[in-house]
Order: sequence, then structure tokens, then C-alpha cells
Amino acid sequence: MSEFQKGLVWLRRDLRCSDNAPLAQALAICAEVYVVFVFDTTILDALPRDDRRVAFIHDCVSELATTFAEAGGTLIVRHGDPTREVPELATALGVQAVFAGRDYEPGAVARDRAVARSLGEADIAFETVKDQVIFETNEILTAQGEPYSVFTPYSRAWLKQVRPVDLAPHGRKSDLKRLAKAMDGEGEVPSLASLGFDVPASRRIAIPAGESGAHRLLDDFLPRMSHYHERRDYPAVRGPSYLSVHLRFGTVSIRALAREAHAAMLKGGDAGSGAKTWLSELIWREFYFMILHHHPEVVGNAFKPAYDAIEWASGQAADIAFQAWCEGRTGYPLVDAAMRQINRTGYMHNRLRMVTASFLVKDLGIDWRRGEAYFARQLNDFDLAANNGGWQWAASTGCDAQPYFRIFNPVSQSEKFDPEGRFIRKYLPELANLSDRAIHAPWRADAQALAAANVTLGQDYPWPLVAHDVARKETLARYAVVKTPRVSGNAYGGVPGD
Repeated sequence: MSEFQKGLVWLRRDLRCSDNAPLAQALAICAEVYVVFVFDTTILDALPRDDRRVAFIHDCVSELATTFAEAGGTLIVRHGDPTREVPELATALGVQAVFAGRDYEPGAVARDRAVARSLGEADIAFETVKDQVIFETNEILTAQGEPYSVFTPYSRAWLKQVRPVDLAPHGRKSDLKRLAKAMDGEGEVPSLASLGFDVPASRRIAIPAGESGAHRLLDDFLPRMSHYHERRDYPAVRGPSYLSVHLRFGTVSIRALAREAHAAMLKGGDAGSGAKTWLSELIWREFYFMILHHHPEVVGNAFKPAYDAIEWASGQAADIAFQAWCEGRTGYPLVDAAMRQINRTGYMHNRLRMVTASFLVKDLGIDWRRGEAYFARQLNDFDLAANNGGWQWAASTGCDAQPYFRIFNPVSQSEKFDPEGRFIRKYLPELANLSDRAIHAPWRADAQALAAANVTLGQDYPWPLVAHDVARKETLARYAVVKTPRVSGNAYGGVPGD
């Protein structure tokens, strides 16, 4: 017997019809189920009019609307403030409950509280369901009942606790036939232009959108997963899954990804090594969600308060250096190529996220929060928890962060992870004619080699903003105001396969 006659599912970070926990729960306990997606003006109004992520979401919503229509239902699409739109729609439809996947970001928590209050005033239940993580909030705690602040024991506890039921899909696609059909006109997806956006083809995300796109990428990655641990650090190699933006917007479920990785890991052997490493990235993602839930103050503040005493570079010189970093004009080719990649595509390889973040903070001495904000604007897969966690890891201010005296050398990182300069040449064509040896540090090349490559430093490509060895000493002095943290693992942000 149904618990509710009518229910409304509010999609947010779960733009898919299969293995969708709130949708499955609504279909299980409601006789009629409506579905809505709201283009949230409280988020969209602050974005540039050519933001590629909005175009990606629009494509995902359009595909989902078609899928629902083919099943006989309707995806209702609204444009406005969800704290007003969702209660108004729920009241108009006469539903008894609204269902949504739980969100853990402070702003989303406040939004959901506001929606819950409005719905409660109309005697409508607001049911939130775990969907974007395997384990949430207090589900993995230390033996003392406290949240973990170090990744390795958290990861061990995660792996010890996970069971097949935790990774099992929710609902069946055939259940979509029971979706309710809304009134005429409610199933129309507004155009990007009507939403106030104009995203040219050159700005679009260069991977397939929607649930179908996510599964094409997953199918492409699974045969490569066994080599993930060997290839993941090389930006010129097809090693990553490229699924992070799909995981961010929920066009693929975390259960589907973790299930594949966990099963392959248990098989062991060479294939298991790659799967274990990839699963570890997914667990990093959950670790940062957990940290954000228990320590929302990390938004804007160091996880370790002592690090807020650091005096970062400021003034005009720092602003000029920051702009050069943003535009890929630091004089360090790997850093510049990575920054041009993110500016051009909205994507940055995971190893390069660490290198560029370390360079901004520990070579230029600029506050990690400035870099965090820049990545938030540029990354297709921007996720508050992972972005904040990754930047605080690189800056040594976060939980289980790399110690402050471990500083990436941008030249040795380049020589190790892009030895032939393939990645650098792709994004810095002005250096394409340099030798594999010289391309990592052009200022070290002799005049004859530079002339042969048609490179004039200061004209075709900038001189380095700083000398790394000098900057390293200044960083050690800058961080001397705080105690040396424990040495930890090398990871950035829990973004799967990037």
C-alpha cells in the first residue's frame, strides 16, 4: 500500500533516471510521482553568461526530459529560486511529500531547511535521501565515535564497512512507467537563451552529456581501469576516467562507479591494483564530504586554525603574479600549460591541480583561497568539498594535508610526468620546437637552442616570475609561524580519475 497518494521528486545533483535513490523511494511509496528540476537563479545569476557548466546541465536536463516523456511521464522544469518554486509547485500539484537527495554543502543545507519550513507550513513532508555518497555524515566514525581527520584510517574503515547492499542500485528503469504526466507545457525545457545564457560551441564541455554520455565514458574507462595506477599521473596519457563532471551532476551514480571498482579490486592481480587506486579517489571524495559536514568552517578558513596566522603575499606585486598564474604566464611551462588547459576547456588533470596549486601558494606565496575561488569559477567538475579539500591539502592548511616543507618543484614535476613535453606542446605551441630537455625550463637553454626554436624569452614566452629555490626558502620562513604537521599521503581532492 502506498504511503502517499502523490509525491514530487526534486532533482538537484542526480540528473539521471536509473539508480536514483530519491526517485526510487518516491516510486516505492507514492501512487503518483511527479519530477521537477529547477534552474536555480540564486546560483545562475552569479555566473558569466557563457558558463559552460550551464550548457552541460541544460543538455543533461534535456536528455532526461526526453527519457521521462518516452516513459509516459513529465520532467517539470522551472527557472527561479527553489525555496519558492518547489513549495509553490508542490502545493499546486497537491502532493503530500517532496523527495530529494541529501546535500551537504552549507548553502544547500540552508536552502533545504528553508524549503522544509515552507512545505511544513503546507503540511507537506520533505524527505531527503542519501544518494551522492556511499557513506555520509556519521556513518564512518573512529572507535571513539569521532569523525576522522586523517584519510588512511578513514579509507580502511570505509573498505572494512562497505557491503554489497551499500553498492546495490536503487530502483528499476521499468518503474518510470509509473511517473505522472504533468499539465501541458510543463514538460518543455527552456532554451539557454531564455535562461539568460549564450554558450558558443567553442565553450562547450568536450565530453558527451547526460546519463547516456556518462555510461559511454564509463564503458570506455572500464577496460583501462587496470592501468589507472600506472597512467593517472601523466597528463598526456589517456589514463583518467573523465567522469568527474558526470559524478558532480549525478548523471552517473556513485554506487555504479564504486561497485565496478570494488569488484575489480577484490579480484586482485594487476587489474586489482588499478581499481584499488581509482576506488581510493572515490573514497577521498567522500572523506572531503565528511569533513565539510563536520567542519563547515573550512569554507573560508584553514582546517587547522594556526595556519590562518600565515601572512600571504599581498599588494600590487601579488595581484600581478596572481593574474599571470591565472593566464598561464608564470614562465614555468607545466604550470602555464595546465592553466591554459583549465581556461580553455574547464578541465585540469589531477596531477596538475596539485602542481598549479603548490606553485601559487608555495612559489608565489599567494593565499590558497584565491586559487580555490579561481578553480571554482573555471572547473567543469567544481565541487565545494573536493575543491576546498584539495586546495587546503596543497597549502598544508587542511586535514591530513601534505607537510608545508614538501614543495613541488615545477620543473622536476614536468620532467617526470611530461617527459617528452607532449602536454606542454599542446597548450604552449610557442615552445613546440624546443627539445624534450629544454622545454621544461626554457630559461636554462642556451641562446643557440632558443634561436633555433624561434623562442625569445620575454617576448614569445615569459621569464620565470620567481626562482623556485629562492621561493622555497621564503615559503619555509612563511610557514615557520606554525608547527610542523604530520607527513601524509599524496592526493588532491578526491576527483575520480582526474
